[in-house]
Formats: sequence, structure tokens, C-alpha cells
Amino acid sequence: MRRMMVVTAHPDDEASSFGGSLLLYSERGVETCVICLTPGQAATHRGGARNDRELGALRREEFAAACKILKVARGTVLDYPDGQLHRLDLQRVVSDLTLHIRDFRPQILLTFDPAGGATGHTDHSMASVFATLAFHWAGRSNRFPDQLSDSLVAHRVQKLYYASSNSVLPGRQPVTMAPGTAHIEIGKFLETKIEAFRAHASQQPLWALFEEYERKGESQERFHLAAAVKRGPIVPEDDLFAGVNEETP
Repeated sequence: MRRMMVVTAHPDDEASSFGGSLLLYSERGVETCVICLTPGQAATHRGGARNDRELGALRREEFAAACKILKVARGTVLDYPDGQLHRLDLQRVVSDLTLHIRDFRPQILLTFDPAGGATGHTDHSMASVFATLAFHWAGRSNRFPDQLSDSLVAHRVQKLYYASSNSVLPGRQPVTMAPGTAHIEIGKFLETKIEAFRAHASQQPLWALFEEYERKGESQERFHLAAAVKRGPIVPEDDLFAGVNEETP
């Protein structure tokens, strides 16, 4: 079974940065998983929520609705504090993600790049750092060995990709993203990707900006190959599973 995991920071990230690819690969029979580190309770747009607890609960529901639209097989929202990922104990978060990787056993892992994606959000940068370390450590039996048992073993993910883009949002601090090495055509899924983002009703003030940004994106999602089990030069790709073995190497 082919499996792909996405690690994000907030509800709506799964649709905005990875939605087309989640749909595409689900249609191809790939089992998909999204791990969202925070419930997004510190968002600027509140959707009528009276406090952070209410907003977090609301955004969890929106995340579940978006994952259903994107045909995500497993969607999980963790309880880390929104806007504070840079203050957390690194070992704790990486251990948590390592456990999810060892349980789900994906061949492909997608996350943001360390620059923080098109928005440059600090939480996006930290999601990248945590996911990158978990990618490397999940396959090593001397990392978090207390997790390992007869039913849970070390798992080596075959490829790590960072989300990339040819453009950035206006009015933001400068962002220097890794260049795209994989260009995934999502034209037939673009409208559904936009629908999934609109499932995040609390973020309605962002809908128009998101849709304008997406329609300028040439119906592609771009990713940078950051690490791979199979050694060799980076070559342009149009399939994230190119060169992936069905069995864990």
C-alpha cells in the first residue's frame, strides 16, 4: 500500500498548500494522512468564537470537513499551542511526529520548507524543522527506542518534500523558498481544492485572497525534494512517488 503523510501547522494548511496533491494521490489509490500540529486557536480571524477554546474546537470541525473533501484517510489535529511552536521542547514534538510516522509508515512525507512557505509563518517554519527531524529519526532504532515494540518498529520514509512556490503573498516579510523540483499538475482538482479551503468558514476573510493566489498558480503544486533514500542527482519530477519502492528499503 502506498502511503503519503503531510505535516502542517494549522487547520487550512492542508488545503492551501497540499490540497491538490492530497486529492490527486487519493484518486490514485494512495492512503493519505495529515498531521496538524495545532488547532489554530490563535488565528486573527475568529469566526464568531468567543475565546481560544471555542475557536480551536470550531477549527477542528472545519479541518475534518476539509479532509473529507480532500479524501484524506487519516486526519489528526494535535494540541500544541498555535503561534508558539518556536517555544516548544524540540524533542517532545519530534518524538510525537516520529511515533505517527512509525505507526502510519508512509513512503512520502510532505511539509513546509524552513522559510515558512509563502506566508513565512513561524509555525510553518517550525513544522518543517520538526517534520524534517522526524523524517530522519523515525528510521533509526536508537531514536526514541521506548516507542519500539513487536507491533511498532522503526520506519524509514523514502522521500521528503518541502512545499514551494513561484510567488509570495504581497505585503509580507521577504521569503526565500527552496526551488521547486517536482511540479504536480492539479488542474482537474483545483475547484475541489478551493472548496476544501472554503470548508474553513472561520477563515472566510481569506477566501478571496486564497482563490486569487491559486488561480495564478498555473494549476500546479510545487515541491522541493529535500531528502531521499535513493541517492543520485535531483531531476525534475511530475510524480512524487517516482523511484519509490513498494517495500520499505
